[in-house]
Amino acid sequence: MKIKNIELVAERIKQSVVKNEQLVIFGDSDLDGVSSVVILKETIDNLRAILPLAQKENYPEIMVCFPDRQNEGYGLNQTALDFIKSKVKGGLLITLDCGITNYDEIKDAKAYGFDVIIVDHHMPVGGILPIADMVMDPKQPGDDFLFKEYCNAGLAFKLSEEILKDKMSSMLRESLLELTAMATISDMMIEEDENISFIFEGLLNIEYSNRPSIKTLVNLLGRENFNSKRDLISRLNAVLNSGRMEDHVAFIYLYLIQSDVSKAKEMAEELIEENENRQDEIYSLTNNLRAILSEKIGEPIIFEGSPNWSIEFLGAVASRICNYYGKPTFIYQKYEEFSRGTVRVPKGYDAVKAMESCSPLLRTFGGHPPAAGFTVINENIDQFKQCLIKYFNKINLEQQSK
Repeated sequence: MKIKNIELVAERIKQSVVKNEQLVIFGDSDLDGVSSVVILKETIDNLRAILPLAQKENYPEIMVCFPDRQNEGYGLNQTALDFIKSKVKGGLLITLDCGITNYDEIKDAKAYGFDVIIVDHHMPVGGILPIADMVMDPKQPGDDFLFKEYCNAGLAFKLSEEILKDKMSSMLRESLLELTAMATISDMMIEEDENISFIFEGLLNIEYSNRPSIKTLVNLLGRENFNSKRDLISRLNAVLNSGRMEDHVAFIYLYLIQSDVSKAKEMAEELIEENENRQDEIYSLTNNLRAILSEKIGEPIIFEGSPNWSIEFLGAVASRICNYYGKPTFIYQKYEEFSRGTVRVPKGYDAVKAMESCSPLLRTFGGHPPAAGFTVINENIDQFKQCLIKYFNKINLEQQSK
């Protein structure tokens, strides 16, 4: 048994290459999304090289695009769509690590002349799918594939295997599995079933990676400074947690595909410095929030926001606050008309279900049970908080009665 539609998606991508069709790969801008884009892009590049009649110089350049999380939030959005439309005129648009809840945007992309494939690992809201040409998501209704807890890079790797089959070289497989393992750990996916083999194989020789970006970063951090590969991966993932963006292309994407060792070293040094500054900001924001919360001990959830808090840092802050207080944590950056936030919840809670219970109040939401995000119009903030309190009070009572 295979993931629903994986064979159809692989064949459609092969046909797009044969027909010299314009390809646009749109991925979320976190490490999982960026890794997914690298995996699919390098898979298609290899496919182009091995096709019998391949004339690589005739292929249109693959457009790679990411959302600007600071200004646009998560996933496919109208600003990004307008940017894509200004650069290419139709073709095949593939979304990675997003798309399954972008109902309006997928409809608009179709109206712009794109065929659309969604490759996502998030849960569709209410089981309803966007009107895409193909959807590959093990959590979609009707998918009987037993294991469903892949990160999106895991799905991209399985799609890569389906596309290339026995034409995937051992070196390419090893390189793509390194990204898959890092993304699986970064996205906090459950370490069961195939995720175990992804992590084991991907980390097997990662400290001696053939990918210049990873090899350079390991050398700069010093493999001798880590007690285990898990410690090393944790540090690598932290350094690669950069939100820097230019013209809808993530800096970490450019870094991960960098083939020049000297350029990779220069970029890695920038990422390390950026991470050190980010950790200082996270530490300051966490202490600031703990001071605020010292006056609100009795509340069942943590729900705080400020126009002075950058969404770039709030995921890490929310994780620390949630772990410290053991409460569902919702923190957000407040803009003029709306707020964009991040969510972390303790084990036993489901952030997505919590927000789904309040979905009429939200502009967008999505993610995973332990970690998610949302966008809410400011006039709905207080109602959203009260809705969440009601939801978690009900869940707490149900847990206590068991």
